[in-house]
Amino acid sequence: MLIKLAWRNLWRNKLRTSIMLFAMVFGLIGVASMIGFMNGMYGNMIDNAIAWQTSNIQIHRSEYINEPEINDTIIGSEQIIEQLRDMPDVSAWSARFIADGMVASARSTRGVKINGIDLEAEAKVTPLVSHIIEGEWLSEQGRNPVLVSSKTAERLRLRVGSKVVLTFTDAANDVSGAAFRVRGIFKSPSSSFDDGNVYVRRSDLSALAHIDGVHEIAIVVNEATPSSNIVTQAVKAQLQTKTSKLNTIRDWQQIQPMMATMIKQTGTSTAIILGIFVSAMGLGIVNIMLMSVFERTREFGVLMAVGMQKHKVFLLIMLETSLLGMSGALLGVGICAVLMMLLQTTGISLNSMAEGLGAFGVDTTIYPRMSFGEYQLIFLTVVAASFLAALYPARQILKQRPADAMAEKH
Repeated sequence: MLIKLAWRNLWRNKLRTSIMLFAMVFGLIGVASMIGFMNGMYGNMIDNAIAWQTSNIQIHRSEYINEPEINDTIIGSEQIIEQLRDMPDVSAWSARFIADGMVASARSTRGVKINGIDLEAEAKVTPLVSHIIEGEWLSEQGRNPVLVSSKTAERLRLRVGSKVVLTFTDAANDVSGAAFRVRGIFKSPSSSFDDGNVYVRRSDLSALAHIDGVHEIAIVVNEATPSSNIVTQAVKAQLQTKTSKLNTIRDWQQIQPMMATMIKQTGTSTAIILGIFVSAMGLGIVNIMLMSVFERTREFGVLMAVGMQKHKVFLLIMLETSLLGMSGALLGVGICAVLMMLLQTTGISLNSMAEGLGAFGVDTTIYPRMSFGEYQLIFLTVVAASFLAALYPARQILKQRPADAMAEKH
């Protein structure tokens, strides 16, 4: 009975209630859009970092991490690869021979990281194959093919078929190098990655360096996501029990601690944004309910005079506000969910900000996303704020005696 009465009282002034509901819904759409955009941008940044740079897990010689030397190859790399073949949670891996060196054309010279790769394995670990914009993927045919980024090609004025010279320090600390032919030009979402990496066949680079082995094994695991890395940690734990103590096994969070920190702070950012909105909304509800309650002071006085207990009057006011909050929260969350579904299909194009986004390794199309838990948090927070906002108006009316309330004129 009280619920029915509270709902009718809420719509006595249809215009006022509608304006408050509209304000709540409009605010929730803005809050959800901002949270969804942040989630989409951070998620895209981490997905790209894992896909292009860190993978889920990397293995290095311990000394190589702090001071990369070409002689510091992984201990027992062949045995590690055999173990990876027998691990069902590992979907792909790539063993790389890496050298810090220079790439030179007739026009210019740049410092780069020269990645010697196994072609088939690397194609499963990084999306290089699908991001070649000119030319083609490396093959076993031909002498000394090389992949360069579009940024490097632009700065060195290269095109497919151009000749470049790669130089680096070999195992004997002598300068070694050879002429390579550009087989393909790639473009990744990260401008810093493009600026510092070229790819050659591992066999070519190893022969020039006069050393066998690999410096890095990049591992991709099944069903690993930034928010739930249980599989990654399980694979890492298995490898640590079987790998030489001279090697170091790190997951993407250890390789990119700054990004891991950003993920942990996402919840704090969400709470701050939601807190600001809820505070403003709460003040609006207090204002609405104060006007509504004071307009009906005489009515409440009559109800108390004819025998309605004060706690029921209090409950009636609380129900009115709670119903207002629940209605606004349901409408807002429902519209937000539909909007997120639409944006997850179409995305938000940010082509005009391509250069700035490239510095952070973010694609020019962002797909906002929100979890079910975030929708729950928004709904419960709005309802709780509405409930708390009703306490002051309800307390004000209960302070008055029935005779005084009936004598009030508003």
